[in-house]
Amino acid sequence: MSSADTPAVRFDAERTALLVIDMQRDFLDPRGYATQAGVDVSRLRATLGPVCALVAAAREAGMHIVYTREGHRPDLSDCPPAKLERSRHACAEIGSSGPLGRLLVRGEPGHGLVDELQPRGDEPIVDKPGYSAFHQTELDQILRGWRIDTVILCGVTTEVCVHTTLRAATDHGLHCVTVGDACAASDPALQQPALDMIAVEGGIFGTVTDSESLIAQLRHSANKGLG
Repeated sequence: MSSADTPAVRFDAERTALLVIDMQRDFLDPRGYATQAGVDVSRLRATLGPVCALVAAAREAGMHIVYTREGHRPDLSDCPPAKLERSRHACAEIGSSGPLGRLLVRGEPGHGLVDELQPRGDEPIVDKPGYSAFHQTELDQILRGWRIDTVILCGVTTEVCVHTTLRAATDHGLHCVTVGDACAASDPALQQPALDMIAVEGGIFGTVTDSESLIAQLRHSANKGLG
C-alpha cells in the first residue's frame, strides 16, 4: 500500500504513544537468537529505517515513546517450560550461550536494543517475559499515567510480538495503529496476512498505515504546535 492510497489516521499526539517492539540485537543482529532459530534477520533489519524515522518524527511532535525488550531473568524463573521447550525445538534454546551472550536473557548483549535505537531519558524501556508487552509488565500503568488513548505499533516480529501486543492493547480499550512497513514477520509469507487480519470486521484491531503517511501527519502536528 502506497502513501497515496493510505487513509489518514486520526490521533491526538498528546494522547498517543509510539510502541517500539523488540528492536533488540537478539532479533536484528546476525549473531543473535533469531539467526540461531533459522530466521533471515536481513528482513527484520529492513525495519530499522522506517522505525528510526518514526521515532524522530514522534519526538518532534512531542509524542510519548515506549520501547520493549523480550527476555528472561538469568535463572529463567519467568520462562514457562513450554516456551523453553519450543525454543529448544527451534535450535535456539533460551538461556543457552551464543556470540551475544545467553539467548534472550536480560542483561546480556543480545538482549539490548540495537545501537541505532537508543532511548532518551524520558522514554521508558519495558522488559517483558512474554510476547505481549502488557503481560507481567508495567506498560498499562505507564500508558494510563500519560492518559494515552491511542498506540502506534512498530517493530518485530509482526505475527508474534507485534500482533500479540496489538490484540492486548485492543482489549485494554486502546485505539491501535500498526505501521506496516515498520514491522517485519519472521517468514515473509506471514507479513501481509498478519496485516490483513487487522482490518477485518471494519478494523477489529485498528488501522494499518505506512511510515511515510504517518510521519507526514506527525510533522504536520509538530508544525501546528509551533504556530
